[in-house]
Amino acid sequence: MQWQGWFALALTVSVLLLLALTKIRAHVAMMGALTILSVAGLLTPAEALAGFSNSGLITVAAMFVVACGIHGSGGIDILVNRVLGTPSGHRAALTRMSAPVVILSAFLNNTPVVATMIPAVSAWARKIDISPSKLMIPLSYTAILGGTITLIGTSTNLIVDGQYQTLTGQEGFSLFSITAVALPVAVIGLLFMWLAFPRLLPNRNRKETFENLREFTLEVQVAHDGPLVGASIQSAGLRNLKRVFLVEIERNQNILTAVSPEETLRGGDRLVFAGDTEAISDLLRVKGIIPSTDQTPTSSLRTDRAERCLVEVVVSPHCSAVGLAIREAQFRDRYGAVVLAVARHGERVKGNLGSIKLKAGDTLLLEARPAFVSRQRYNKDFLLISDLEKETPRHSRAILSWIILFALVFAATFDILSMLNAALMGAGLMLLTGCCTVSQAERSLDLGVLITIAASLALGAALEKTGVAGFVASQLTEISDGRPWLLLLLAYVTVSLLTEVITNNAAAVIMLPIVLSLVEQSGLNAEPFVFAIMMAASASFATPLGYQTNLMVYGPGGYRFNDFLRVGIPMNIIVGFSTVTILCLFWPLSEV
Repeated sequence: MQWQGWFALALTVSVLLLLALTKIRAHVAMMGALTILSVAGLLTPAEALAGFSNSGLITVAAMFVVACGIHGSGGIDILVNRVLGTPSGHRAALTRMSAPVVILSAFLNNTPVVATMIPAVSAWARKIDISPSKLMIPLSYTAILGGTITLIGTSTNLIVDGQYQTLTGQEGFSLFSITAVALPVAVIGLLFMWLAFPRLLPNRNRKETFENLREFTLEVQVAHDGPLVGASIQSAGLRNLKRVFLVEIERNQNILTAVSPEETLRGGDRLVFAGDTEAISDLLRVKGIIPSTDQTPTSSLRTDRAERCLVEVVVSPHCSAVGLAIREAQFRDRYGAVVLAVARHGERVKGNLGSIKLKAGDTLLLEARPAFVSRQRYNKDFLLISDLEKETPRHSRAILSWIILFALVFAATFDILSMLNAALMGAGLMLLTGCCTVSQAERSLDLGVLITIAASLALGAALEKTGVAGFVASQLTEISDGRPWLLLLLAYVTVSLLTEVITNNAAAVIMLPIVLSLVEQSGLNAEPFVFAIMMAASASFATPLGYQTNLMVYGPGGYRFNDFLRVGIPMNIIVGFSTVTILCLFWPLSEV
C-alpha cells in the first residue's frame, strides 16, 4: 500500500479505538473521520458525501417514519393485546410474547417495537405473576432475531444492501433474500431461549423498585405564622439541602412542579421532597417547617393531577447528563422534570439524590408536566419513556397503518416498486392518512444513526479506494489458507466482535468492502459472505451496550451486567455457528 492506504488504515483503527474506549458518540467520530478524509484529499467532496444520497440510507429514514405510523396509531398495541393472553408458566409466556415481537421486528425498526412492548410486558408479567427479569432479555433478543428475517427488519440489512449495490454495480437483494438464512437461525435462537432462559435468567422482583413512593418521598408543611411565609425557596435554605431535593409544592389544591428557587412560600404550602427519608428530622429542624397535616398512606404523588405525571425513563449512553451528578447536570432546568428516584441494577440508589452520578442504563422516576412525554418521546437522551399514569391510546387508524405496511411489503416483494420507492410511498401514506403527524415523523428520524451510516460509508469507500480493503483481504486469505468456510467464519467473527464494541451499522459498513475484496481475490460467491455480515452485525447479545434494545431492557428488567454475559455469550455462539453452518451447507461458497 502507498501512504494513503496506511493513513486510511490508521484512521480506521483510531476511530474504532475511540468508539470502544471513550464516550464519544459514533456520529461525531465518523463525521470527524469523513472530514479528515476529505481535507487530506483521500476522497473527493462527491465521494465523501455520497453516503448521504445512498439508497439504503434514504430507505432507512423512510422506514423510521413507517414505524412511527404503526407505533403512533396504536397498531402495535392491538397486536400485543390480542396475542399475549394469560399463559401458565415461563415457557408458555415466552411463546406468547415471541410471536408478536418476531412479526413486528421483521418489518419494523425494533427500537419502537421494544419501547412499546416494555410497559406492556411489565404489566403483563405482574398480571401472570412472572418476574419481568424472566421476560425482558428475551424481549430484546427476540426483536433482534426477528429484525434479521427481512431486508427491512433492521437498518443494517438495508445499508449493507445499498453499499453492496454501490461497490459492485449489481442489483441489490430482494425483501426476503436473507429469510432463508435468518428464519432457521431465528428458530434455533428462540428454541434455545425457550429451553435455557427460564433456568439461566435471574428471578428478580423489580416491581418494588418504584412501587412504594413513601419510601423515598417526604411531605412537610409551611407553618401559617412561621418565618418562612413570604420567603423564597432559596432564601429559606430549601434549595441546596444535602440529603433531600424539593420536588413540588401543593398549594390550594394546585400542584407547582419544577419549582423555581425564587418561588415565594405561603402558609399552609405542602412541600414534597425526594431523597433520603431518614432526613425528615433535618427538615423539621428548619424553623417554620412542620409535619404535614395529611400524612395519608398514599403519597400525594400518586394522586391524579392534571398539572403533572409520573414518567419512567432509561438513560441512554448518549445522554448529555451521563457522568454528571443530578444537581450538577441541572436536570430540572434541562428537561423540565424532577428526578424522584434512580434505580440501578434493579435496585433503587439510596442517599443524597442530587449527588447521584447518572450512568447509561439507569432507570429514573421523574415527575414532569404532561407535555414532557410527547416532547421527549423521541429524544435520544432517553431510550425508553413510559408514562406511569394510565393512558388509553387512540386506535382509530391502527388498522389503516397495518394496511399501508402490508401494501409496502407486497409492492417490494413482487417488484411492483423498488424497496426505496416502496418505503418512501409508505412513509408518505402514513403522513397523508394521519397515522402519524409531521412533527412525530421528524422526531422519529434518528439523526445520530443516519449520520453515522452516511459517514461510515465514506470511511468504507476510503478503505476500498486506497487499497486497504484488498490488503486486509489478502491477509485474511493467507491466514485461512484459502479455505472458503474458514474465510466465512473469520468474516462473521470479525464483524460480530466489532459490533459488540462499536455500532452495528459501522461494523458492517467498514467490513463490507474488505469482504468483497476477499471474495473477489479468492474467486468466491459474494452472497453468503454478505449475508454473514448482515447476521453478524445484528446478532449482538453479549452485553447491554452492544445493541440499543439490550440497553432499553437493562433497567426495566432489573439486570446486572453479568446477566447478559451469562445468556448472551451462548446466544452469540449458537447464532454464529448456526448462520455459518447454514450458509456452508446450502450456499455455494465458490463461484459456479
